[in-house]
Amino acid sequence: MERTIYDADHESFRESVREFLAREVEPHLEKYEQNHGLDREFWRAAGAQGFLGLEIPEQYGGQLEPGAGDYRFNAVLTEELARVNMALASCVGIHADIVAPYLVHLTTEEQRERWLPPYATGELLGAIGMTEPSVGSDLANLRTTAVQDGDSWVINGSKTFITNGFSADLVVVAARTSPEKKAKGISLFGVETANPGFALGRKLDKVGQDESDTAEMSFTDLRVSNDDLIGPLDTGFVSMMQFLPQERLNCAVANLAHARQILDETIQYAKEREAFGQPIGRFQNTQFLLAELVTKADVTQAFIDQCVTAHAAGRLTPVDAAKAKWWSSQVQNEILDHCVQVHGGYGYMNEYRVARAWRDARVTKIWAGSNEIMKMLIGRDLGL
Repeated sequence: MERTIYDADHESFRESVREFLAREVEPHLEKYEQNHGLDREFWRAAGAQGFLGLEIPEQYGGQLEPGAGDYRFNAVLTEELARVNMALASCVGIHADIVAPYLVHLTTEEQRERWLPPYATGELLGAIGMTEPSVGSDLANLRTTAVQDGDSWVINGSKTFITNGFSADLVVVAARTSPEKKAKGISLFGVETANPGFALGRKLDKVGQDESDTAEMSFTDLRVSNDDLIGPLDTGFVSMMQFLPQERLNCAVANLAHARQILDETIQYAKEREAFGQPIGRFQNTQFLLAELVTKADVTQAFIDQCVTAHAAGRLTPVDAAKAKWWSSQVQNEILDHCVQVHGGYGYMNEYRVARAWRDARVTKIWAGSNEIMKMLIGRDLGL
């Protein structure tokens, strides 16, 4: 199916991303998997190519020209990363696509000058601290607190399942500053991980996405100043809701690109793998199955492309972002489960990409708000 939302500039950018991945990333995938994380050399190399600065204005070292923001470049980058693996798209997405808008749109000039230049180069690695051990998707009830003490804030609490958490230098932390206000009493802070009182747990042992660095973190009487408050006091929940649609669209773009790559590889496998004297792709069951999967992928692509176009124009609604997130993760998992089946026993072997992709995809129905939460948002919009 021909896609019409990208022009020559976007496709030229896509080629530069592909060349970078082939040269700088794919030779090191085994190392990333063994280390359960991307090394700083990767981040510096990505920063040197400008891939970490798509949301950052040129005056702070980014790629964003005045008045020229175009989310379609973000989507192209995400697609190409996800075609390599989901962990890569997740880690880079958190830094460049999800945390960066907080640092650009909610910060003071002093904060932007302090954080954004090293952020664009990969010298300052970012993460976001929303999820807590006992809260999950219920962000309005988070328990981490920040109590004012003169010109400082004292933060206590913990976060979990934090992508880039083990190697991050700066974490945007959501903390409760006015407990009596409930959701309206949450604020955001830029917490530099070198601060006394910041502690990391172990790298979490996940079912999939071995290349991704995911950690628990805790704050014990950690002090930050008023200069580290991101955005107005007690507006953190509103800000998180404001930026979640882009995060969920990022997830949707990655979900489908990942699934389509493995589906393409599975179609090729069906042409080459023989059973009972002929390629398995010639069996009617396999033909019908692959026809269904390709059609489902194409239909899903049309909706996601529509959402990308809407977001680039500033028109994407939170409800459409929720639809894209839950549907794409569902479709991704369905496609990859069938791809494993087509590969037979080989599909269950970790040495085959399809097996690793199948494991990597499962969490996409949980993170960025579980699919059940997405359906609740859609249902509420229906007046239910």
